[in-house]
Amino acid sequence: MGASPLLSPTFLAVFLLCFATLLSLLETALAETRHYKFDIKLQNVTRLCHTKSLVSVNGQFPGPRIVAREGDRLLIKVVNHIHNNISIHWHGIRQLRSGWADGPAYITQCPIPTGQSYVYNFTIVGQRGTLWWHAHISWLRATLYGPIIILPKQGTPYPFVKPHKQVPIIFGEWFIADTEAIISQALQTGGGPNVSDAYTINGLPGPLYNCSAKDTFKLKVKPGKTYLLRLINAALNDELFFSIANHTLKVVEVDAVYVKPFETETLLITPGQTTNVLLNTKSHYPSARFLMTARPYVTGLGTFDNSTVAGILEYEKPPHSRVSTGKLRLFKPVLPPLNDTSFATNFTNKLRSLASAKFPANVPQNVDKRFFFTVGLGTSPCQSNQTCQGPNGTMFQASVNNISFVMPTTALLQSHYSGKSNGVYSPYFPIYPKIQFNYTGTPPNNTMVSNGTKLVVLPFNSSVELIMQDTSILGAESHPLHLHGFNFFVVGQGFGNFDPNKDPAKFNLVDPVERNTVGVPSGGWVAIRFLADNPGRSMVYALSPGSAHKLGSEDGLDCVRWKSSKSETTSSTS
Repeated sequence: MGASPLLSPTFLAVFLLCFATLLSLLETALAETRHYKFDIKLQNVTRLCHTKSLVSVNGQFPGPRIVAREGDRLLIKVVNHIHNNISIHWHGIRQLRSGWADGPAYITQCPIPTGQSYVYNFTIVGQRGTLWWHAHISWLRATLYGPIIILPKQGTPYPFVKPHKQVPIIFGEWFIADTEAIISQALQTGGGPNVSDAYTINGLPGPLYNCSAKDTFKLKVKPGKTYLLRLINAALNDELFFSIANHTLKVVEVDAVYVKPFETETLLITPGQTTNVLLNTKSHYPSARFLMTARPYVTGLGTFDNSTVAGILEYEKPPHSRVSTGKLRLFKPVLPPLNDTSFATNFTNKLRSLASAKFPANVPQNVDKRFFFTVGLGTSPCQSNQTCQGPNGTMFQASVNNISFVMPTTALLQSHYSGKSNGVYSPYFPIYPKIQFNYTGTPPNNTMVSNGTKLVVLPFNSSVELIMQDTSILGAESHPLHLHGFNFFVVGQGFGNFDPNKDPAKFNLVDPVERNTVGVPSGGWVAIRFLADNPGRSMVYALSPGSAHKLGSEDGLDCVRWKSSKSETTSSTS
């Protein structure tokens, strides 16, 4: 008897193709289009017994949460009712083929002027977890921020126990003074900006600050339950330690990417990063309350907010309990010392991609383009007839490969798309420092940096390896960096100068953590790899903890712009 035609290779191929197409259509049908409206307006808010008018979304501080599922389309209309220009960045969203919606002012869009609106239109592709949104112009992100919660597709379980409840916890900073005046003065004088007056949890400073006991975040839980805490560091500059007294946290995700779970009593979270942790509550009512606290991890020489924010973990009282909650014993966690680099390094080294069949770690094994970027602080001359507060009367300036970014007046993506980039930017950003020196040793005598609007051009789908090296020109410090439009794999890191002959042999190319924001170690280096599969304009920006004044752009951010050589196909009215 001959073989059945139903079992022939051709039939099976056609059947599988049809089945895959059906699944794709089904997923598309289950996806939703979700609409949000952000009214940017002033709102009076009181903290630390001081009332100030701050920039808000819909009158809320922090701003509203965005909730969606993987595969959903988001249409977010932003209406500007204030006198400042505004733009919103959706931090960590890949923006595949929707670069116009990424949000950094003068990079992917013109900012939204007073009385105007803009609709951010993008689809969440291949992502689930916790991200966040924030203003991306000047220091407006000090109050304009909120969580993005991306749920798995319908019917898709978490790779960990299903939580009883999910709670966003977003860290921020509170300034009594006007943050726009603070950064304006700092950029004008080249000195250090005034530090914040408090850190906050979900906008509340907590009981450890004066006149703040009533402004305390309280996490109310039930015994014997599992809670998913979605942690976000929205602080302007500071890396933070976080802990809950007498409780262990299980890390399960960072930057909307699942990781191999591990337990810790304390975690470290860099500005711009997110971390999801599972909190297993005690099996019985503990007759106690527990502080959850956060304070900075400090590596630089500049001033910083040396204070601690606290919230309270409270258990639901059993029926008929007569004990007043306020009379319960209050436990306080012990956080690492402010400069505990050993803890920071050990915690970071525990982060590994899940690297499962369903959630693989697609690390580029071969590299098409290699780059070496020094990241650090230098100086620029003081303008005539002006007194500056940097070293020897100069102005602090941050740079990458000794170039400090100059903000254009035309959006870079718009100028590229229209073919009118001449005079707007140069595509010749140096891929290595022009002058090599002992980056973490004795600094060079000349600390001056150059300025320019320069970018790197990457061929579409090229695999990239980028080494980011801290420098000690004006003192070593950690530098959190965020790559727009891409996730990357942190394949290696270390202290001292990167050794291209020895260090690559120690790279983890099996299960390195995948994320969108990473901290360059103080006096050290970090190596990342990514695939340039997202055409358009991207950017990597650096935050100097406690030193945003040292960064040479309107944003308080020093930027290197990435451009794929493949043309963008969407359109824009910016």
